[in-house]
Amino acid sequence: MSYGSSAFAALADPTRRQVFERLGVGPAAVGEIASGLPVSRPAVSQHLKVLKEAGLVTDRPDGTRRVYQIDPKGLGALRAWLDQFWAVALDAYAQEVERQVTEQKDPP
Repeated sequence: MSYGSSAFAALADPTRRQVFERLGVGPAAVGEIASGLPVSRPAVSQHLKVLKEAGLVTDRPDGTRRVYQIDPKGLGALRAWLDQFWAVALDAYAQEVERQVTEQKDPP
């Protein structure tokens, strides 16, 4: 599975996306992330494990707990993967605009 595939597969789960979005505001421990989610702390830990394996989060020890945060390298790689499609879309848009401008200048 390619990088983009594993990252998107990890983010395909709605609860996992919520976990990831919570980390978007800053590093947090499992208990903080789980607060308010409709799943248990062990379930959040499993979701974090999947996100970590996909390269989207990292963790570090902080006393007796682990603090998780978004991995900028993983997020950058995901963005680079998405950017390839953005470039294609922008090129197609520019070609369409040029076609329409040409048609307006030279009506049939």
